[in-house]
This record gives sequence, structure tokens and C-alpha cells, in this order.
Amino acid sequence: MLKEFREFIKRGNAIDLAVGLVIGAAFGAIVTSLVNDVVMPVVGLLLGKVDFANLFFVLKQGDPAGPYSTLALAQEAGAVTMNYGVFVSAIVSFVVVAFAVFLVVKVVNRMRKPDEEPATKDCQFCLSSIPDGATRCPACTSQLT
Repeated sequence: MLKEFREFIKRGNAIDLAVGLVIGAAFGAIVTSLVNDVVMPVVGLLLGKVDFANLFFVLKQGDPAGPYSTLALAQEAGAVTMNYGVFVSAIVSFVVVAFAVFLVVKVVNRMRKPDEEPATKDCQFCLSSIPDGATRCPACTSQLT
């Protein structure tokens, strides 16, 4: 089993995967900061000075009972809350990451495009498509002129 693992590591797939995970985690942290520290404050300001980090419903009062001005105070009191502001921030983070992945996939697909199709002509006998330089049809074996 150790030998198989060593061969797997030598192929490079594991290293590529590890590098991808590390870069993905770092990118996720950057996107989270972008959304929480840049995007959501601007959106909150445009919506009338709303702080999305403190948008929540109290499902069950804590001790002492609310109202609670911030999510941290509600959690400190042991209240059960539905944190829809944090959820909205997570959705925005997901959309930013999904868009970035879409752009990467689009670039990779553009790089993978095959070169132009080779020039072809039709066989005069069986009408199958064959390369321009062919002297014999691969479908009907006719000699071409």
C-alpha cells in the first residue's frame, strides 16, 4: 500500500491537488474579506445604513431576555437566532467565487481549443468527407483525381 501511495505522489496528481486546495483556501479568505469588508458595507449604506452582520431574528430569548442590539449580544445571552444577514453575505461570497471560477474555466477552454479543422473535400464517388491531400478515399477506396 505504501508503494502505491508513493507512485500516486510521483505522478504529480496529489501535488496538483494540494496546490489547488491551498490556493482555493487562500482565495476563499480573500473573497470573504472582500464581501464582508468592502461589498456588504457599501450595499448596507445604499440600503439605508444596514449592517448585514447584525441582521437576525430571535427565535428563542436568552438570559437576559432581549431586545438585543447586536448579534454578539444575543449569542452572549444564549438566545437562539436566525442570522439571515450572515446568510446573505455567504450568498454574495458564493456568487463572487462562482464568477471567478467561471472566468478561469472560460480561459482554460479557450486555451484548449483545437487548431482549425484541416481542409477537406468530398469524395466524388461516395461523397464522404476526406482530407484535401488524400489520393484515395478511405471509405470507398476509390482512386481520386
